[in-house]
Amino acid sequence: MKKIVLAVVLSLAGAAASAPADAEPRLDSVRVWNELALAAVRATRATDADAARTYAMLNVAIYDAVNGLAGPARAHALVPGPGPRGADSRAAAVAAAHGVLVRLDPDRTAGYDTRLSADLASLRPGRPRDAGVRWGREVAERVVASRADDGSTPVRSQPAGSGPGVFRAEWSGVQYRDVRPFAVADPAVYVPGPPPALDSLDYAAAFAEAALLGDAGIPAPDKLATFQFWSVPAGTDQPAGEWVKIALTASHGLSLPASARLLALLTMTMADTTIPTVATKSTYRHWRPATAIREADTDGNPFTQPNPGWASRAGSTGATPEYPSGHSSYSGAAAAVLAGFFCADDIRFTHTTDTAPGGQARTYPSFSAAAAEAGRSRVFGGQHFEFSDQAGFAIGRGVAAEVLATRLLKRTGPAHHGSCPL
Repeated sequence: MKKIVLAVVLSLAGAAASAPADAEPRLDSVRVWNELALAAVRATRATDADAARTYAMLNVAIYDAVNGLAGPARAHALVPGPGPRGADSRAAAVAAAHGVLVRLDPDRTAGYDTRLSADLASLRPGRPRDAGVRWGREVAERVVASRADDGSTPVRSQPAGSGPGVFRAEWSGVQYRDVRPFAVADPAVYVPGPPPALDSLDYAAAFAEAALLGDAGIPAPDKLATFQFWSVPAGTDQPAGEWVKIALTASHGLSLPASARLLALLTMTMADTTIPTVATKSTYRHWRPATAIREADTDGNPFTQPNPGWASRAGSTGATPEYPSGHSSYSGAAAAVLAGFFCADDIRFTHTTDTAPGGQARTYPSFSAAAAEAGRSRVFGGQHFEFSDQAGFAIGRGVAAEVLATRLLKRTGPAHHGSCPL
């Protein structure tokens, strides 16, 4: 397919979103407050699931605050409008974002207060600004209240397992298998079937690949760098955060309503992708490659050979069951949303992650290419088998397809151009 110039695609996406391309976003509230959320996830060392939930709550509040002042022309996410007539949408957006973050991350309230004051000072004072602030605060309060009993707490753990094919360590976060979704009707439909049987040829093939590509004893600087680039563990913005950053790059130049919708679609999809991903992990409890390779003499497969001294290129065995790859789930979901929103996948962009070696950026020809590399990085790190990479992609793409088809659509007139939501 002929490469599409990013500026052209963004212009078309803005038009499709029915957002006027005026000079409105002097204050880029979506970017500013998402960057604050990324920083909060790093500072609190949030889990990948908690991080995805935080990003979704923030962006749902921003979207509903803005959308509620636009008629509303589109379906709401959690809080229906209308808001007060004539209210300033930028004031509403920053007040909504502030209201979510001070509740989710109260230790940094002073910094959020300072940012809110600066943002509001850049807007014309008067009734529209004040009305926007009141509406944004109301939306934030209602978003937080609506998620207070969503099942994300208390934290639940699954005990350690034993025997061939079973993940050996206790792990926490299992409650996310039962969390109430933001956007999809039934997350359980995206839980895949089991991984290949231990005595199958397919398992042996995936085993051989992981044993070779993920072996710390075989020097492969390119494989190690790719794993490190996408590793983003606790203390970073987590996998979902990297796709928030990619979306902020891709959305440069969009109007406030359009960028708010994109980030809400993206983050709701990733948050909902967490649910079948955790459900799959806890259902099948599949062992990680390090255990599988060291104990291959117990798997009943004549084509796998044990290597008791094998160590993963990542230097760790992984904190949750192996099947599926959560990095792949988030990446597959996010790439599908971005391609659907822009009605094009082959959009070139440059990106650097929180764990990029030396901070070195990489350039990708498409969203799907970045997602594919993120997924393969887990095999290179010796953290996952390729069948778990593919299962994660299938989960994420399935969730994304439902969200794009059903959520935040126009209330009147055409809602889709083919598979692309308008």
